[in-house]
Amino acid sequence: MTTPATPDINALARLAAQAEADLARIGETGTDWVPPAEGIDHNVVVVGAGQSGLSAAFGLRRAGIGRVSVVDAAPAGQEGIWRGPARMTILRTPKVPPGPELGLPSLSFQAWYEAAYGVEAYAALPTVPREIWADYVAWFRSASAVEVRNGVTLARVEPQEGRRKEGGLRLHFTAEGKTFTETTRKLVLATGIAGSGGPFIPDVVAGLPGHLYAHTHAFDPKALAGQRVAILGSAASAFDAAGALLEAGAGAVDLFSRGADLARGSAMKPFGFFGAWEHFHALPDADRWAVMAHFRRRASFPPPAAVKRAVAHANFRIHLDAGWRAAAPHGDGVRITLNSGATFDADFILLGTGYQADARLYPPFADFAPAIARWSDKVAVDEADAVLASAPYLGPAFELVESEPGAAPFLTDIHFLAFSAMTSTGRPVGDIASLHHNIPRAVAAIGRDLFVADRAKHLARFLAPVGTDDLSRDLYAGALTAGDTLAAAE
Repeated sequence: MTTPATPDINALARLAAQAEADLARIGETGTDWVPPAEGIDHNVVVVGAGQSGLSAAFGLRRAGIGRVSVVDAAPAGQEGIWRGPARMTILRTPKVPPGPELGLPSLSFQAWYEAAYGVEAYAALPTVPREIWADYVAWFRSASAVEVRNGVTLARVEPQEGRRKEGGLRLHFTAEGKTFTETTRKLVLATGIAGSGGPFIPDVVAGLPGHLYAHTHAFDPKALAGQRVAILGSAASAFDAAGALLEAGAGAVDLFSRGADLARGSAMKPFGFFGAWEHFHALPDADRWAVMAHFRRRASFPPPAAVKRAVAHANFRIHLDAGWRAAAPHGDGVRITLNSGATFDADFILLGTGYQADARLYPPFADFAPAIARWSDKVAVDEADAVLASAPYLGPAFELVESEPGAAPFLTDIHFLAFSAMTSTGRPVGDIASLHHNIPRAVAAIGRDLFVADRAKHLARFLAPVGTDDLSRDLYAGALTAGDTLAAAE
């Protein structure tokens, strides 16, 4: 795909100003209606400043919820996946569905691209290059006026009940080698893979020295130039990694799949309609579990563009029906034993094996991890579905739920918009298409909870005496009857 010309910076500045004016026209100026809470620093802390965290912060401000703080461990410009773990060259969606703009057209990708490169350029754009999307997300952060504290890592979450009149959560952070604490009424976790325990490392390679393998989530293709790399896995991330390795000069790339053929259709295609995106979470537990277990038992579908990218290289090979029994150091590399008993030697192993789903593994939750309900607490689980069942069981607003009543009532103040929320919601949480549906639901619930928690303050406001400044008596005094005028004078 041809790289676009230099973006029109002046046009983008005008577009950002238009977005600000549009928000004023519809009355969403961010006026804060939440009363201050004693001993509380923030109404909401959002952890993660990728597209999901930015959209959440934008939605909260539009809803009039002030004192929202966004933090991200990464340096500015490196948040999320688009300039890091993502290895695809183009997004996996045709053009782009509604994204972080939450219905405001002037902040949409199309508006940004047309301002930056022209209307005709957008019309001719078949798919969205990954780094172009990253540029858009960076502009969205600026245009939506979401402030982010970069280089700040959440280290621990501690309930504050009993410490302060208003309750809330006590958050322990690290930044530049220092630690500090802040308090919040609500916590939104938008950390993607990290919030669910990170990459899944299968036992077959877990015992290898660290220099012999890596997960597709974090590797440097250039560092493997000239080497023979064996990839375990046959879904999108495995093929994306293969393409990146081959383009970086890998000596050979061999991809191993357990199946007798690659998955050639998306098991989740029937899920792609508005009603499912909006309302799947309202189905009974048994129905949701049956659907998600059905999806998981079917191999993940590698996008045609990712497969085409890899197979274009003569030094790429696919091994079907080739599950691994063992892997051990061999010379300077590694020897892999297949289930068939055959062996294969490689310089390095790359794992396209997916990710863990367990929120209990998120280090900041260590103090109360056992109190977090998982799907295994709610449904009968087959051993084959154990990984899926370790995902957190979430309420309708993505809030964590107690494994036992009374174990940790503060969990309802933690809204989990990370990767493994998918088991409860039916689709990946945090991907582009999910934002239009998930963020408004979470924002509405956070606003409701804050409003109800401040019930007494709001009632006092509602029932306070009404002043007489809104209407001057002089405006209607001349129309009063003589009796009314006399009575008023008395």
